[in-house]
Amino acid sequence: MTDQQTASRPAAATPADASTAELVRLAAEQISRLVRDELALARAEMTVKARRFGTGAGLFGAAGAAALYGVGALIATLILLLALVLPAWAAALIVAGALFAIAGVMALVGRGELRRAAPATPEQTLDSVKADVQTVTDAVRKKGH
Repeated sequence: MTDQQTASRPAAATPADASTAELVRLAAEQISRLVRDELALARAEMTVKARRFGTGAGLFGAAGAAALYGVGALIATLILLLALVLPAWAAALIVAGALFAIAGVMALVGRGELRRAAPATPEQTLDSVKADVQTVTDAVRKKGH
């Protein structure tokens, strides 16, 4: 419906004075606006969750890279430290242990980010829609009695 059509039609002063057709039109407009607002809220909420999933996945990838460097450092350390006074295995174990500890911390942080993003449903929007439905249902029941 265009603005001209809406403007040319006289609006009822109060809902009690409105015709059934006018009340149905008003309800349809309000429901349409409500659905658009709920969809916008869902889109915003899903954007935040997608960002968290991306951060968690990136941290898991970084943890994998750190673990790979740990294996490389372990091998390189075994070769390079053969000539040192310290036992080569002890020095290699210290370096590899530190890299694996870093990988473990990154994996735990990544897992935490993924858990914060799950479940992948717009919870606030669902709660809002449930409240809207309850409000409409209560209003219909109240009007009927």
